[in-house]
Amino acid sequence: MNSSDALDLYAKVEDMLGVSEAAPRLYAHYLLTLRDVEFRSLLDVGCGTGEFIRQIAGAFPEAHFAGIDLSPEMVRQAREKGVEARCVDLCEVEGHYDVITCVFDMLNYLSPEELPGFIRCLAARLRPGGLLLCDLTTLQGFETVAVGAFSAEDPTRFVAIESEFEEGIYTADFTLFEREGECWRKSSQRIHQYLHRPEDLTATGELEQIAREPVNLYLEEEPDKEFLLYRRSG
Repeated sequence: MNSSDALDLYAKVEDMLGVSEAAPRLYAHYLLTLRDVEFRSLLDVGCGTGEFIRQIAGAFPEAHFAGIDLSPEMVRQAREKGVEARCVDLCEVEGHYDVITCVFDMLNYLSPEELPGFIRCLAARLRPGGLLLCDLTTLQGFETVAVGAFSAEDPTRFVAIESEFEEGIYTADFTLFEREGECWRKSSQRIHQYLHRPEDLTATGELEQIAREPVNLYLEEEPDKEFLLYRRSG
């Protein structure tokens, strides 16, 4: 799994990467699905800066929303938005939830070796019949959208990203310059994402897939993401 330092650096530049423009189109799939579900509690795993919870919680005033993330910086930003968020690993979470969400690439940050254990911990946190709502980046998304060079800047920051996708692994090298008075502070981190298939999430037997929808966030002809709905087995 990516280190908290890498995730913290990402948190500092996420607003420069165009995520906020694309995210609402993805959130709509979650919102429409949740409107057809009776639930009292939702845990957003990898909640990031809390934007998903902030945008969607208002539609369900009777439900309790909480988020967790491994990045202290992400959790700090989420709390500033009024989101109930904690910096804790999913396997250490207590209690059970009607719904768990993993939004915008969260599952792609897990390696193939990490994914089965994560799914077991996730299923253990769901009530019987509870639902997992998530999305995965497709092969086309990685090969067409994610790879290449990117840079962005504002008056206090400059970020450069070099990325490639090979043998199912996406590697992105982030270099960030932050202004400190008359000087600039440089920090660098490497972030990995991994190609997963929807059936990978059912391999442990804890979850059963009940819905699958293509999502076009950036590509017009081929879906760059898939929205997925699973139910806890048993």
